[in-house]
Amino acid sequence: MSDKVDREELLKKAMKACSGREYCISDIRSMLDRWGAVDENTREHIINRLLKEKFIDEQRYSRAFVLDHFRHSHWGRVKITMGLRNKKVAPEAIASGLEAIDDEEYMDLLRKTIEDQRKKIRAKNRYDLKGKLLRHALGRGFESDLVYRVINSLVD
Repeated sequence: MSDKVDREELLKKAMKACSGREYCISDIRSMLDRWGAVDENTREHIINRLLKEKFIDEQRYSRAFVLDHFRHSHWGRVKITMGLRNKKVAPEAIASGLEAIDDEEYMDLLRKTIEDQRKKIRAKNRYDLKGKLLRHALGRGFESDLVYRVINSLVD
């Protein structure tokens, strides 16, 4: 088979994958590597074509990632941001995706996360309780200043 045919087959396979769900550029690069597109020119040609034809859109991917991980996995902004950075998404796309989170809904989720955890844990004293709640909320990716505020309003 010729190089041109391989390139077109890989492009069609990538288009099919992208039409099924959102992918970022680094996901597509990994996919192409797994499929055997070792030539850098071929990989870049396919990615540029996918971008041009809007099969890949980092802004759209970022928004989908943010809403999915916020609503379903109950992650905070910090953890979501790190997840997108690990996928090498552009900072502008990350910022635009984070704007999709409603502040009131975010605070409700943080409050619910802390209240649910409070029911599950046993603490020796108030100080121990606050520490355990703080670690849990920070581990979920919520900002420390918001976590302190919510814990102080619930525990005191």
